[in-house]
Amino acid sequence: MRSRGARKGRLTPLVMSGRTLRVLDQLVLPSRERWLSCRDARSVARAIRDMNVRGAPAIGVAAGYGLALEALRLPDSRLLPGLRAAARTLRSARPTAVNLMWAVDRVMAAVRAAGRRPGPVRAAVAAEARAIEAGDLAANLKMGRLGAALLKRRGAVLTHCNTGALATAGHGTALGVIRTAHARGLVSLVYVDETRPYLQGARLTAWELARERIPFVLITDSMAGHFMKLKKVGAVFVGADRVAANGDFANKIGTYSLAVLAKAHGVPFYAVAPTSTVDLKTRTGDSIPIEERSSVEVTRIAGRRIAPRGTRAAHPAFDVTPGRLVTAIVTEAGVARRPYRPSLARLLRKARRFTPTNR
Repeated sequence: MRSRGARKGRLTPLVMSGRTLRVLDQLVLPSRERWLSCRDARSVARAIRDMNVRGAPAIGVAAGYGLALEALRLPDSRLLPGLRAAARTLRSARPTAVNLMWAVDRVMAAVRAAGRRPGPVRAAVAAEARAIEAGDLAANLKMGRLGAALLKRRGAVLTHCNTGALATAGHGTALGVIRTAHARGLVSLVYVDETRPYLQGARLTAWELARERIPFVLITDSMAGHFMKLKKVGAVFVGADRVAANGDFANKIGTYSLAVLAKAHGVPFYAVAPTSTVDLKTRTGDSIPIEERSSVEVTRIAGRRIAPRGTRAAHPAFDVTPGRLVTAIVTEAGVARRPYRPSLARLLRKARRFTPTNR
């Protein structure tokens, strides 16, 4: 099934319609656009776990709607215990992206506030899920403006993985900054890391940039240092799946290497993430759980074996970049700079003043 939204208007990976959450299957892009139908929390959790939907903010939005689907599906007598069970199922889908836990906790807080009557509970779940999506889109647009303001002259930038509309409720985090900066005439070219082993850069970021007619060059992950050395990269923008209180952050595997290279070559290195990704309870990056995925994802590409049978492979899906290597962290509440512990805490307090249920 194709979505008109994938061709016209705002690109979004998720569409809630009636009792169905339609998910743009990111495993088959860019060769085709296939939409999956989820009708309960279990199928939403499976789509998150299998990476049909991915990107920390989009995962959070999907989780909110997963609970909304359960609220529609469950009978009155099973509504509250059923929602609690669905929350556990969704929280266990992927461990690293804190947005998943944040969204589930936010919806369940709304459930508790609504009391025990089924009507108000269902209304609260639906309203909170919609608010999470709308809030993420608004945050992305704000981050786009704040991040673009960090670029003082026109030039090329580099990005890793996919942090665009496909990873969010629309516009994007790091790629949203690049999109806004390009519209302002500040980005002439985007170097896109292919992002092995899942190739989110080659398959997804390249697809989004081509769709937006933003000039880009696809490079292998190991080429980034070469182009930095040649002074072809003016800045690096990446996303984040969890930001610790001290500014350490987890992002797609390969991000740490980029930060080291950027530091060695004097290239500004920016992380872009909404305040929902900031986890002050995690003191440092050492405490961030790192998801270990199947080695098959390394030994095969698109189902085709590229390594000899019996080859052992490691696949940590994320790595942790120390805050000392990060020039700044862009959020919708402002731009945090070192020392990150007080600056991030200040931005979260600011965010709470505008959205009191966001934490």
